[in-house]
Amino acid sequence: MSALNLRLPNSVHRHIRDISSQEGVSINQFILAAVSEKISAIMTEDYITERAKKAKSGAFKRILDRVPHRPPLPGDEIEP
Repeated sequence: MSALNLRLPNSVHRHIRDISSQEGVSINQFILAAVSEKISAIMTEDYITERAKKAKSGAFKRILDRVPHRPPLPGDEIEP
């Protein structure tokens, strides 16, 4: 494991300290979880983007054409 020196504005540090205390974790654990979540989100977006590049638009339309036509659920209507 490696160490990292990080400069934060006082307000951000205060928020991290308060939230990590409320969550019952150390500041280190809180920052580790936050950074891990961000890495996961970026990697997921990259993965989906790469998968989308391989998609065939005609195949997507064929799949949608197989979905039965039903009226939208209340609240899901498209408003003009």
